[in-house]
Amino acid sequence: MEERPPWDPEAWGSVEGRPAPRAARTGPSLSSVLNELPSAATLRYRGPGVLPWGSEEAEDEEAWRSMQTSADAALQEQPEPGASRELPWPMLARRAHRQRLARDRVAQGAGSTGAQWTRLIRRSKEKVREGLRSLQPWAWTLKRIGGQFGAGTESYFSLLRFLLLLNVLASVLTACMVLLPTWLEGTPPGPPAPNASSPCGSYNPGSHGLVPFATELFNLLSGEGFLEWSPLFYGFYPPRPHLAITYLCAAFAIGLLYLLLILHRSVSGLKQTLLAESEALTRYSHRVFSAWDFGLSGEVHVRLRQRLILYELQVELEEARVRRRAAVRTLGQQARLWSVRLLLNLVVLALLGAAFYGIYWATGATVGLQDKPLIQRTPVLKLVVDYLPSIFISLVNFVLPPVFKLIAPLEGYTRSRQIVFILLRTVSLRLVSLLVLLFSLWNEITCGGDAEDERCKTCGYNYKELPCWETRMGQEMYKLLLFDLLTGLAVILLYQFPRKLLCGLCPGALGRFARTQEFQVPDEVLGLIYAQTVVWVGSFFCPLLPLLNTVKFLLLFYLKKITLFSTCSPASRTFRASTVNFFFPLVLLLGLAISAVPVLYSIFLIPPSKLCGPFRGQSSIWVVIPASIRELPQTAQNVLFFLGTQAFAVPLLLISSILMAYTVALANSYGRLISELKRQIQTEAQNKVFLAQRAVALSSADRTL
Repeated sequence: MEERPPWDPEAWGSVEGRPAPRAARTGPSLSSVLNELPSAATLRYRGPGVLPWGSEEAEDEEAWRSMQTSADAALQEQPEPGASRELPWPMLARRAHRQRLARDRVAQGAGSTGAQWTRLIRRSKEKVREGLRSLQPWAWTLKRIGGQFGAGTESYFSLLRFLLLLNVLASVLTACMVLLPTWLEGTPPGPPAPNASSPCGSYNPGSHGLVPFATELFNLLSGEGFLEWSPLFYGFYPPRPHLAITYLCAAFAIGLLYLLLILHRSVSGLKQTLLAESEALTRYSHRVFSAWDFGLSGEVHVRLRQRLILYELQVELEEARVRRRAAVRTLGQQARLWSVRLLLNLVVLALLGAAFYGIYWATGATVGLQDKPLIQRTPVLKLVVDYLPSIFISLVNFVLPPVFKLIAPLEGYTRSRQIVFILLRTVSLRLVSLLVLLFSLWNEITCGGDAEDERCKTCGYNYKELPCWETRMGQEMYKLLLFDLLTGLAVILLYQFPRKLLCGLCPGALGRFARTQEFQVPDEVLGLIYAQTVVWVGSFFCPLLPLLNTVKFLLLFYLKKITLFSTCSPASRTFRASTVNFFFPLVLLLGLAISAVPVLYSIFLIPPSKLCGPFRGQSSIWVVIPASIRELPQTAQNVLFFLGTQAFAVPLLLISSILMAYTVALANSYGRLISELKRQIQTEAQNKVFLAQRAVALSSADRTL
């Protein structure tokens, strides 16, 4: 028999003659071969004191010292990182690294002044970020909801908190730019006298004489009577030049604030969505190896994090099953599926068309019924007629979304895609129904756009039926907001809680019929967006509407939280939170764009009321801005008027187009670079597998010899 050849450390790439592990001395195993491959350089990113892949804790002292020497050499070669928390090391390794850096700083001195200022600025930024995160309300509540009911339900409450912040900021701006100037220039005058008249008719808001309590209650619900001439509505504010400017500037400032904050949220959600939908992160290994937070302390936090990871894995597995079924469909099955989708979309369009026509009819019927003597004499009937459009809109929004949820699973999409389609159809129903209502009001205010009509010829609007049309618009939005709140309270108190009691007290067939209810995220989210869109439309005509919506959302948060934990169970089917985190702000942007149309149309094209509001007597609301600019110095006038000319707009458009084209080209180049790096990673992985197989084969041949 031949003598076994001696071990040659250079044959396996040993560095500086250091001995290999004990397992390698009797024949290299697959783990030892992997440790000798170039990929073993990732040891420097695993931190000091971490055993190599495949090594055992019982390694001899010599091998352990070899590994420690290799790790220290790797750390010396690596550039000094900025912060220990950014290193992908275990907690003990990062703590040791931080202590070593502290000792080095003490030994070497404080360093230069520039380095001190850099560290001070970095620490200040970190403290500011931590302070802002600690100021976020209900952070622990949202984490608990996400752990118990999934990230989709958590995204609803996160959106509710975001909308509450928007309304608080809008309320503060309204108080500073509208309410304060109103009283700083003197006490606002009272309503017009009952016998006062003008070429545009007369306007007598409020109630006169002794008013019964029932009438006052109905006025509170409809925004009429004592509320009609109050700071709640547009008509109350006096025609003062400075107030008119601040009133209009407040509307634009609040709209710009809304736009910037929603865009910021949309961009952050888009990053998460693109990362989740792309293949940059492996769907399962990323969550298994990288989703755990090693800084958690306490059993409650650990269990919540476990549930979150479980929900995410459920989403991935369910969507993988749907994609696997879609991949094996034949051409005939694809044709049948697309035929079913086409038929279902036609049904959805028919339902939406019927709903929109019904809303248009209800709005027109309201105008006709309000002049009936019986309606005028009966406060209850008058209240029902006033709320007829709101009742019809709420009825349609209550009936059709469940139909959309029944249709969505029949289309063969993934759960996340189903949520998107349900949201699209429901948001179309809610927002377009609001547009139909606004179109009906526009038709009533402008006489159908006919300036030669007898009702609109004198003043430019229907002054006989609507002497203060801005207040009427605010009243409609006020009624929509109030009715939406009352409907939500009725559903919680009269449906959800009794259903929970019925499910718990009746173990038989009746209890199974009631069954445990789930929190319907699409319906709830669209309810928030609809309510916020109503506020955006009505805030110009009802300045205190954001404040009312703040109170409503605050009450709604606690009611929904109590309902969620007391009556709802975790969803049986979850969906990807990253998708809705981007889609929700996108729908919010759509609602903001839709609400801007009637407000801008009213500002630029419809003449303001001649008997109420800060713009009375003007040809249009926008006229006050050019008039105020003409009072400035000539240089300021020239600059501001130049900003509105084509000489400024055309170069700005060209520069913006060039920057946009450059950004798109840069993004495409980055995308190609990322694709190339991905291909290189795949090639390196194949090389590693090949080298490992070759090494094992050589080791087996060496043993036979």
